[in-house]
Amino acid sequence: MIGMLGICIFSYALCPAGTRWQGSGCLAPEDSFSVASRAAASFEHDHSISPLVPAREICHISGCRTTVLLSDRPREFMQVTAELQEKCIAEIALIVGAGGVLRGAEVGARYGQDWSGDNIGTPLAVVRPRTTEQVSQVVAVCARLGLAVVPQGGHTGLVGGAVPSQAGTEIVLSLELMNQIGELDERNFSMVVQAGCVLETVREHAAQRGFVFPLALGSQGSCQIGGAIATNAGGLNVLRYGMMRELVLGVEAVLPDGRVWNGLKALRKDNTGYDLKQLILGSEGTIGVVTAATLKLFPAPTQIETAFVALSSVAAVIDLFGSARRELSDLLSAFELLTQDGIEISGRASPLATVSPVYVLIEVSASGLVDARALLQQFLERALELGLITDGALAASAAHASSFWQIREEIIEAQLRRGRHLRTDVSMPISAIEVFIGKAEVAIKALSAEAIVLAYGHIGDGNLHFNVVPPQHLDQAGKMDFLHRCEEVIFAIVDGLNGSISAEHGVGRIKREAFLARISPVHVDMLKAIKGAFDPKGIMNPGRMLEETVR
Repeated sequence: MIGMLGICIFSYALCPAGTRWQGSGCLAPEDSFSVASRAAASFEHDHSISPLVPAREICHISGCRTTVLLSDRPREFMQVTAELQEKCIAEIALIVGAGGVLRGAEVGARYGQDWSGDNIGTPLAVVRPRTTEQVSQVVAVCARLGLAVVPQGGHTGLVGGAVPSQAGTEIVLSLELMNQIGELDERNFSMVVQAGCVLETVREHAAQRGFVFPLALGSQGSCQIGGAIATNAGGLNVLRYGMMRELVLGVEAVLPDGRVWNGLKALRKDNTGYDLKQLILGSEGTIGVVTAATLKLFPAPTQIETAFVALSSVAAVIDLFGSARRELSDLLSAFELLTQDGIEISGRASPLATVSPVYVLIEVSASGLVDARALLQQFLERALELGLITDGALAASAAHASSFWQIREEIIEAQLRRGRHLRTDVSMPISAIEVFIGKAEVAIKALSAEAIVLAYGHIGDGNLHFNVVPPQHLDQAGKMDFLHRCEEVIFAIVDGLNGSISAEHGVGRIKREAFLARISPVHVDMLKAIKGAFDPKGIMNPGRMLEETVR
């Protein structure tokens, strides 16, 4: 997945130092638990700090569309003097204490870039609070003095959403030290966590208690819950469990003026007014900083069965998916498309003797009295008889299933080893996938027969990563120009199918112009109205999603 962003709103009054806003008044820290006012658990703070890699680079963002410098600070922010910046950082240091502020050589390269490696910036300072109260006070200082704040988590994003400006005028607010897990309510199937918790840690904690938190991403060993909320993360199991938007019961967030909104209810039904947490989900840190969340849990499956099947065409893939949805019912948890080109570039051997243009990874999971293996085996036998698949393998063990999934993960790593390439994250109606792939492959090959097209993704939710590796003989400038043209062609086809140019990665800086060019003036006005209501000073993650403006 993807890197952490945050959440917030602007208000008109601040609580006294050492207190926080909750509902209708200011409470002392002991009266309002940092993560959930009703949670009985207390956090034992982990003061460990990840090793830093000393490095600084000149900022550039390529995004495989065009090169964009991360230095588009508005006049108001550029006029913040060095003296004022130092005053702000000095006040912040008093709030977060020793080790809470990193500057100069202390700032590792990872605070200035995301997972892509293409998006690089320079933070004015990196601030690492440990509590919601500290986040509140830090943001209040930045609001008062006019410094921009970039919420940041696991550095796994791909659109520059949590990367600071190259100008070096933005405070990076890292939530990495807010990594404690609170109450797990077994009867309510819910758990409370701080925003800096790593997704894999959350999943493991839930599993130890007999539950599953179903968000599953390739980056789950690094991405953080706050970032997953701010970007409305998707992943492999959206087909069955939905996006992050459907997995969050409640949110706690620090607003752009420093006030705290405690929306950590653990309710599945609450029709009292606007659902504010849904504004925060997917907001990419532009209206506040997520500090904690109440997550929805499910019974841990006792059976997980995985199959790797070969098919003759994309049309057959869509037909197979329709049959799987009907015959495997709600037990179908993943349905992933791979291609022969993808298997070849991964460097891993196919589990099948049959060479086919396309393949599908199918996962079924269940608990209770259902025999998931017998169900999947019967489905595959029937699909083979009907000619929907040409070959298949049913994993004999968890290790065997893992080897299937490793092929998919290696495709991603192999692209990185090839250097600059185009990453897309498009979506469309499932019924339009066949048309999209057909048109897009023809269009890219028309630009260059030497380009490598890698299509893979989540058929069950209409989300494809249609990526392009440019001809290797091109120089860097030639590759950038070629990938720019590829992206324009792909996006045009997506537009024609009434799809989206960003299914799960978000907008950030990289896709901002393409996004704004595709929405109506009314849509833009609505987004600006929300941003202006929450953040009239424009300090929260400026320039992400919307163009940077200050009222």
